[in-house]
Amino acid sequence: MARVFDPVLADLRETLLRMASRAEAILDKSLHSVWERDSQIAQQVKVDDLEIDRLDVEIDDKVLKALALQAPVAGDLREVVGIKMIANDLERIGDLARNIAKCGMRLSHHPRTPIDERLGEMARATQDLLRLSLNAFSNSDASGARAVLAQDDQIDDAESAVIESAMGTLPQQPDCASEMVDTILIAKNLERVADHATNIAEDVILISEARNVKHAAKLGR
Repeated sequence: MARVFDPVLADLRETLLRMASRAEAILDKSLHSVWERDSQIAQQVKVDDLEIDRLDVEIDDKVLKALALQAPVAGDLREVVGIKMIANDLERIGDLARNIAKCGMRLSHHPRTPIDERLGEMARATQDLLRLSLNAFSNSDASGARAVLAQDDQIDDAESAVIESAMGTLPQQPDCASEMVDTILIAKNLERVADHATNIAEDVILISEARNVKHAAKLGR
């Protein structure tokens, strides 16, 4: 038998999945502006981010209404709170995509400077991680969420490699200093996207298993 709270959760999940789709799209678009040195696409990212912000506010309103009027408990409450936390991470991913697009805008003035292949590999790995975490939420898949947690260190290692390469290039090609700085900034923003994907995976585990795994390694849990 359907429960009174089921439509509320279904509406929240649907809104969050729309927000997730836009977060994936804006990240892809911001990276496209970098690879193609396309300033027009970089400018579009700013507009796209406004829609993510709008959906974030919409989820805020729906969560507050659900808490005030429905008073969910147990698993329902975990899912409502988890959805709100995931929305926060998606909103931050939109902001990080805007940062990457700003780099793309600047790089559009230097179309002949090659992009470090390792940065491209890092970007693809980060996008994969985000997609896996969102799939885990969509499918209520705690096992899939744990697979995301296991891959986060790879992104950290990739970031270090890209930064080390860029720093090594600076003394040899000082005329490319601004491009190398943007390469470093893109890597740092991608690493933060991966952190937010990891946060989403942790929230999926919290929703599915009532188990808080945040900082588990540091806290010995």
